[in-house]
Amino acid sequence: MKQKPYRVASCGEAFALLLVLTACNRGAAPSIPPTVLSVAHVQAGGVAPAAGSLKNPFAGDSGSADEGGKVFTSMNCDGCHGGGATGWVGPSLVDGRWRYGGSDGEIYLSIYYGRPRGMPAYGGILSGDPIWKIVTYLRAQPQPTDVPTESWQGRP
Repeated sequence: MKQKPYRVASCGEAFALLLVLTACNRGAAPSIPPTVLSVAHVQAGGVAPAAGSLKNPFAGDSGSADEGGKVFTSMNCDGCHGGGATGWVGPSLVDGRWRYGGSDGEIYLSIYYGRPRGMPAYGGILSGDPIWKIVTYLRAQPQPTDVPTESWQGRP
């Protein structure tokens, strides 16, 4: 039995195949969030670097906030941040004071990439929706009137 010789694809055929394969796998890889511009960042010369923005798709949704609370507990976030995220070993996440920025996008990035001195990066084990639901949960928590981390600067 005579074997057929292999045909080498032209550059155009190879490119078309690459486009088809890329289109088929669209969405298969996790998307990496963009860098988020923060008003708290100091811009050299007043010029901000290029940055994207992140919008919480579940903002204000009470069902998503409830689900976010379940993820918060199941991932043991309350083990560091306390019940209701009021603070314990880790800082309060409901007192309105943020070291790395308090916009929804900045909170998302803190959960996704982690932060120095103890905050693990959960982006490798949680997809985007559960992280956004945690952000929604945090936003749904009432801000306490008296917090253990309150600033006494400027008080008489």
